[in-house]
Amino acid sequence: MNKLTERLAQPGILVADGAAGTQLQKAGLPVGAPSELWVLQNPQGVRNLHRGYIEAGADIILTNTFGGTRIKLAKNKLGDQVVEINTKAAQLAREVAGSKVFVLGDIGPTGELMEPMGTLTYADAVATFFEQASGLVAGGVDGILIETMSDLNETKAAIEGVRKVTELPVLATMSFDMRGRTMMGVKPATAARELWDLGVSVVGANCGRTLSETYDAVKAMRQAVPEAVLMAKPNAGLPQTSGGEATFEVTPEVMAEYALKFADLGVKIFGGCCGSDPNHIRAVAKALHK
Repeated sequence: MNKLTERLAQPGILVADGAAGTQLQKAGLPVGAPSELWVLQNPQGVRNLHRGYIEAGADIILTNTFGGTRIKLAKNKLGDQVVEINTKAAQLAREVAGSKVFVLGDIGPTGELMEPMGTLTYADAVATFFEQASGLVAGGVDGILIETMSDLNETKAAIEGVRKVTELPVLATMSFDMRGRTMMGVKPATAARELWDLGVSVVGANCGRTLSETYDAVKAMRQAVPEAVLMAKPNAGLPQTSGGEATFEVTPEVMAEYALKFADLGVKIFGGCCGSDPNHIRAVAKALHK
């Protein structure tokens, strides 16, 4: 049995890492530059990102590949380096994680609209995610996280693309806003039922606007599919701009308080998304691992 699958079946909550982009920008990544660029140009910066979260108590780290599809990378003239970037990113994470911390290959949305609203066909989406997953698996990940999705068909295409590469665990999370739906109108209950029926290992919610809205989404998922293994990776609230610098409103203490609320829902994995940093994860790990 896969080690991650085995761990998911055991008692206790796994703590995932926090934001990548904002942390890399603090370390010197130019604003607007793709974080994947540092996989090639500043691998030590990426190692430091992972190390900071592991030292804070993370049981799971994500590869620095949220925008690692050909479609996204091509916008920065990196499209021909998809497999190289994803493989290297996974290797960097694996190097820092060793054998005690799980590494999830991170796959985000393409940023393109699927047919019929847009021009991205289902088949092309599958091929796009297949290519990215090929690099991540070659780099030695323990599983694949498909995250921050708003289109259920794109999520399904990502799952299919990954499954053409590997039998490793697949985790899928979507992002819900204050209307209780994704940007494309998907309800949490619908997402949970349809994704769980596809045989993923974990379903859940990440990003979003507020902790409370993500909590409501995960609660709806629990009610819709009581047997589902759930994951939550909410933002540290909304960004506040002061002096030209964006800060997030949720403190590590508040994030830790919410981690306990999510734990009461039976969430198996809890971490942070935009605006969260090692201080948030440290507080969460302390609260959940008492």
